[in-house]
Amino acid sequence: MEWLNYHHLRYFWTVAKEGSLARAAEKLHVSQPSISEQIRELESAFGEKLFQREGRKNKLTDTGRVVFGYAEEIFALGRELMNAVQQRPGAKALRLYVGVADSFPKLVTNEVLNPVFAMPQTAHVICREGKMEDLLAQLAAHRLDIVLADEPASSSTNFKTYNHSLGETGTTFCAEKRLAARLKRNFPKSLHDAPALLPTENTCLRRALETWFREQHLRPRIVAEFEDLALMKVMAAEGRGFIALPSVAVKDASSHYGFRTIGQTEKCRVQFHAITAERRIAHPAAALITSQARVMMQD
Repeated sequence: MEWLNYHHLRYFWTVAKEGSLARAAEKLHVSQPSISEQIRELESAFGEKLFQREGRKNKLTDTGRVVFGYAEEIFALGRELMNAVQQRPGAKALRLYVGVADSFPKLVTNEVLNPVFAMPQTAHVICREGKMEDLLAQLAAHRLDIVLADEPASSSTNFKTYNHSLGETGTTFCAEKRLAARLKRNFPKSLHDAPALLPTENTCLRRALETWFREQHLRPRIVAEFEDLALMKVMAAEGRGFIALPSVAVKDASSHYGFRTIGQTEKCRVQFHAITAERRIAHPAAALITSQARVMMQD
């Protein structure tokens, strides 16, 4: 039986986390050639390259990303073992690996995950953000317990997944207070030719908005489009345009960014889903997420 050399794995993991051999060498207090040699031996054991050169940087290969994911869990479990033996706070925490689609609103993610942190058992939540297809691949490989997304997993995926509705919500239009005061008058007609900050066209929210705009005969003046919805909110706080948010996230967004409400519609609906690799959700924290989210969406 072959045994994994965890010493080599730690060197690889540190380089991947630090982003360079130089920073890893400084953290580990060893020379760069020593680290390179350890990684070469690990690659030889796997029979696969873990890094590839991209300019001056070392970028993880597909195999490298898989190994890194396992290394993250291995060393996290090692820390938990030490905590359990030494009876430190956080011992025997319930671990929940959550994938969050990059189009899933972060303020909604916070609301959805809140019940987990209120569980009687200490919870350790590991969130990984990414593209839907990448997250589903990790789910299939049992690297994630649950994926949060604003669309269900397609039936055309190469592995079995199960969609669990978290509910849906209307859409609220917000802006910096002066712009909001101006656009609030005569809403929704006021949005016609008004400066708009919108999510990119590949998101469910954007598609829902485009349908609603057409039905209302509105054509906002698009100032910018964003994949990073947090950046969109920052720019909206500067008064550069109005934004559209799932109504369930408006309270937190207003608290964080000082937004004022322009208007709201229930005809532009945003859906949220939890995706698992199992029909019946066995993980207690994942089951709590799905049940509590439905209640939250109804409030």
